[in-house]
Amino acid sequence: MNYKIVIDPGHGGSDPGASGNGIIEKNLTLEISKEMYKLFKSLGIPVYMTRFDDTTINPKDRTKKVLDAFGNDPNVIVISNHINAGGGTGAEVIYALRNNATLPNLIAEEIKKTGMGYRKSFQRTLPKDPSKDYYYMHRNTGKTQSIIVEYGFLDSPGKDPYILKTKYKELAHATVKGVCKYINYSYQNDNVYIVKKGDSLWSISKMFNTTIDAIKQANNLTSNMINANQRLIIPKGNQIVHTVVHGDSLWSISVKYNVSINELKSYNNLTSNVLYSGQKIKIPNNNRRYNMYNKSEENVKKLVYKK
Repeated sequence: MNYKIVIDPGHGGSDPGASGNGIIEKNLTLEISKEMYKLFKSLGIPVYMTRFDDTTINPKDRTKKVLDAFGNDPNVIVISNHINAGGGTGAEVIYALRNNATLPNLIAEEIKKTGMGYRKSFQRTLPKDPSKDYYYMHRNTGKTQSIIVEYGFLDSPGKDPYILKTKYKELAHATVKGVCKYINYSYQNDNVYIVKKGDSLWSISKMFNTTIDAIKQANNLTSNMINANQRLIIPKGNQIVHTVVHGDSLWSISVKYNVSINELKSYNNLTSNVLYSGQKIKIPNNNRRYNMYNKSEENVKKLVYKK
């Protein structure tokens, strides 16, 4: 992976940014940025954030954080997240004079799919010196590919405020998808798991051949508590996924990967032996066999390895 991502949640601390319709810019940009951070981490793309909390950062320190993260390199993509104000409608992406509109336009395509309107992708120069960028996040970030994403107008008379408040995670996903298209990197839509009744972080970690700590880190969880219908990002690991082709059967797949048919069905929540071409079958870890037992006093599940 040659590309690296720096996410900059606009404003913060003593600088709240714009506000209106129950939206405070510094808070919403942080929530959007955290969601993006989780997604890039889960995809295995190196990522850094300039702030994780309500911290004041002056322009000099902010751009220093950007350049210190992964160096002054054109393969570093800087995404500065903002919410617009002024009564307009729709999102827009502003890009540096040294860059082109390819990345902004790919992000625009994805943002429009959320229902948010899109105004334009553009560059802006200093009035007294058209050779320089207007915004310091472009002007003082070296050779990086620096963009400012304005996700909509919080004071719009249209639908912007509603979408900003209810679909901010979708807007974050849209930007990540646009970046993935730009760097020709697969965006995994199937790395989100919907928690079912009876699930635990332990059972989910075994389902996807990962660890509890990896899931907690990918989702910024501070405890092991999860709820039914909660969406969890599953970090990429060593999960083997078999794509069904014509002639495959559960029997042939079980032989190929040295697992039983019942294991395959249980692991993939299959209720029959019928498969179809293109279907994705997750393969259980075949290096170990697991038994679970309940310790009723502590109400926890432990893992016993049979070698």
